[in-house]
Amino acid sequence: MSAETQQPITDQFVNYIHDLQNRICAALEKADGTAKFVEDKWDRPEGGGGRTRVIANGAVFEKGGVNTSVVFGEVTDAMKTALKINGAKWFACGLSLVIHPLNPFVPTVHCNYRMFELYNEQDEVTDRWFGGGTDLTPYYLFEEDARHFHQTYKDACDRFDPAFYPKFKKVCDDYFVNVHRNNERRGIGGIFYDYQRPDETKDVNFWFSFAKACGDAFVPAYVSIVQRRKNTPYTEANKHWQEIRRGRYVEFNLVHDRGTLFGLKTNGRIESILMSLPPTVRFEYNYQPQPGSEEDKLLQACLHPREWTN
Repeated sequence: MSAETQQPITDQFVNYIHDLQNRICAALEKADGTAKFVEDKWDRPEGGGGRTRVIANGAVFEKGGVNTSVVFGEVTDAMKTALKINGAKWFACGLSLVIHPLNPFVPTVHCNYRMFELYNEQDEVTDRWFGGGTDLTPYYLFEEDARHFHQTYKDACDRFDPAFYPKFKKVCDDYFVNVHRNNERRGIGGIFYDYQRPDETKDVNFWFSFAKACGDAFVPAYVSIVQRRKNTPYTEANKHWQEIRRGRYVEFNLVHDRGTLFGLKTNGRIESILMSLPPTVRFEYNYQPQPGSEEDKLLQACLHPREWTN
């Protein structure tokens, strides 16, 4: 038996997300060309801590963060009520990132991969699940980019189960929705899965390997799009539309996102939780793009999810 397989799965997952954080930050810094990530290590008084890495005011990335956290504590009444969990103690670790580019023709991206454990009074594991996903939020729709992004994640999913991509794509399409905006999607989706519990057919190593495959797919899925679009000329009108759509991003994250709500309910670090918000946004009364415009084309893709792979 190898040293890796002898490690508890929690230690393996923590080691993986820290390595993934390093690799993603290096790839994004290279794509930006000027800006560097600044790291802020923090401790959570109730247990655990994290590494928040922020990039800002770069040639390509206006604001972004690539965070890892390893946190634990006692299950509180607020958690039982808000998160519908039971147990004595809990443990959670994961990587979460949001990147907001300067150029409106480069899409915003979100990525999150995590695992969660519950324990009883005897510190025995009573529940364990994996979750995560990656989704794309463009401001202008380039079908070539959308197909590439989705195909990359379909390829990763297909290595484990051909049913995963269509299943997890639908979950993503149905999750990142501003229901209060007539079921308008935040972007064009990707994959999203949650509460995946090991069983006799798909054990803990299966779900850990799947999380690694999806995490490793981030750089090839996203950075190639950044390279393709980062030098596209844009106007103030393009920036205006970007900020309108960023407003929709804020609405989802503050009203509907389970990760944000979990962080707030567990006394998470507020700066890390709200790192996902873009630097500038617009909220204009009843703003509607011109029918048939490129802006409207993007909006229609957010209202009506599409199939992007063959």
